[in-house]
Amino acid sequence: MSGGVPRVAPGTWREVGPDVAALSKLFGRVSGTEAPAVFLTLGRHRRLFWGWLIFAGQLMPGGRLRRRQSEMVIIRVAAHRGSEYELTQHRRLGRRAGLSAEEVARLEAGGLEGWAGSELVLLRATDELLADEDLTDETWSELRDHFDERAAIEIVMLAAHYRMLATVLHTLRVQPDKPRS
Repeated sequence: MSGGVPRVAPGTWREVGPDVAALSKLFGRVSGTEAPAVFLTLGRHRRLFWGWLIFAGQLMPGGRLRRRQSEMVIIRVAAHRGSEYELTQHRRLGRRAGLSAEEVARLEAGGLEGWAGSELVLLRATDELLADEDLTDETWSELRDHFDERAAIEIVMLAAHYRMLATVLHTLRVQPDKPRS
């Protein structure tokens, strides 16, 4: 879903301003890539960018879920939506969070085989949210058996946020970041 020429090119220092440009450069250095195109593209609308970044940061990395759990949801959503940008970023982040290459591949494949306990419930809930934009009472109950109320709310918001972000990245044709040379 990421093909094509960007509809909105990543902004220059002048177009995004010094704060967004500096943050982008820092994030690229930390992640081992060029400055993230998502930051430089969304940063063209600075006020919206900062609001989004604060919100997104409250979900990941600042959320209640363990990073491994957050990355499981994000990779699952990215694979479902065919978001090459998100997959490129979060395959690497998922590995840093403790997911094996085989687990990342299973998340992308979409099956539930090999998962158990809270991780199985987390993925079943994510899949249901992606399919129905809702959870059955049974799935909600299972989710609450493994996660407290705030974490359950966060799971729903995390899946919905990354679905929205995949749509934005696809529509704007944001291209995956290149590794730093």
